[in-house]
Amino acid sequence: MSFELLGSGHLAKMMTNHAQPVQYHLPLNDAQIALLPLIGRSLRIEYKGEIHCQHCGRKTNKSFSQGYCYPCFKALAQCDSCIMSPEKCHFDAGTCRQPEWGEEFCMTDHIVYLANSSGIKVGITRLSQVPTRWMDQGAIQALPIFRVATRQQSGFVEDILREQVSDKTNWRKMLKGDVEYLDLAAIRDELLDNAWNDIVALQKRFGLSAIQAIDDGDVYEFEYPVEEYPAKVTTHNLDKTPIVEGVLKGIKGQYLILDSGVINIRKFGAYNINFYAQPIS
Repeated sequence: MSFELLGSGHLAKMMTNHAQPVQYHLPLNDAQIALLPLIGRSLRIEYKGEIHCQHCGRKTNKSFSQGYCYPCFKALAQCDSCIMSPEKCHFDAGTCRQPEWGEEFCMTDHIVYLANSSGIKVGITRLSQVPTRWMDQGAIQALPIFRVATRQQSGFVEDILREQVSDKTNWRKMLKGDVEYLDLAAIRDELLDNAWNDIVALQKRFGLSAIQAIDDGDVYEFEYPVEEYPAKVTTHNLDKTPIVEGVLKGIKGQYLILDSGVINIRKFGAYNINFYAQPIS
């Protein structure tokens, strides 16, 4: 089969637009490749054997934290463990790796939300990342339930709620497409009834204006451009198989769904690739 080269460059997470269905573009250096027109066509992803840190550009044999070299992984605030565990934020202790970065990205309004990607889960995201965060997760529904003044404080709220619900997505179930719609408002009300004393304690500690319940938030809903979900989820790994081919059946979250398996584009951030598609006959 012949292929047409659509672009070359370093992988980064797919860009999304909240439409029905969700619109996807693949950024490769300065190019943005529209992906929905490629559904139903054969693709070829060819890893060229090079990874360049998405922060400093240094060549690295291994990608850390989805696209960084090891020195940047150890030095950058966005790679610190408190990003995954925000309740462990140490900004106030004066030990943030990059205080200016922390001011911009962590000392800003966050949303605590419920989402339905593979069942109910609780999570947090910066206000500026609504609704992008949910499309990146492959959620079919999402509901903001708190607006919180800092990332750490949102982590405290999340920590209370995850005593009742998970904060993880079952990505295999998400990719099979067999997720049922849920009454997120009813679930929110039940969770908050059970956790309200702990929430009030946080509000007393940080102030009512710092942790604000969203009682009348709208439920976001998402449809994804998928023609066929896999019955069994198998994954492609560019480190083991540098050439991936298959017919594009759909896109959900940060996954391309091919008839030969799925590939998590975000996992291979900073990998230098050629991206091909079957020409339109």
